[in-house]
Amino acid sequence: MPETAKLFARLLKTRWFVRAPIPLYKAGLGWLMGDRFVMIEHLGRSSGEPRFVVVEVIERDTNVIRVASGFGPKAQWYRNLTANGVAYLSTGRARRVPAHVSLLSPEDGDAVLERYAAAHPEAWEQLSAAMRELAGGKDPVIPVVEFTPPAP
Repeated sequence: MPETAKLFARLLKTRWFVRAPIPLYKAGLGWLMGDRFVMIEHLGRSSGEPRFVVVEVIERDTNVIRVASGFGPKAQWYRNLTANGVAYLSTGRARRVPAHVSLLSPEDGDAVLERYAAAHPEAWEQLSAAMRELAGGKDPVIPVVEFTPPAP
């Protein structure tokens, strides 16, 4: 198990690997990734330029998508959302849908992660081990972000 976590952590730090799905979403082929992933378009906090990241959806409710920042609060996409709260989501056949950004409290985020772990125990085992590896063997801080349609 530790070797698998190290490999997974190494892949998550490999730029070409994590960016590979972005052209699929931009071409309208996000549905090929299934409903477990979403592309988030956000704005760079300094540049104001569009940035893109594809992450796993850890929970989905009616008009709500929740994702976790596996790299913790230092992930660039998370920092950008924290700074400006601008997000457009592409998932399945939906493209560039504006979304309201809510950064969940640690308690609410932990509850979401517990539900994810219960629903996907094998995926959680791999993912949590990789996140611990990325955090240097410590218990990682895993912020959860909730996306909803913008208020009318």
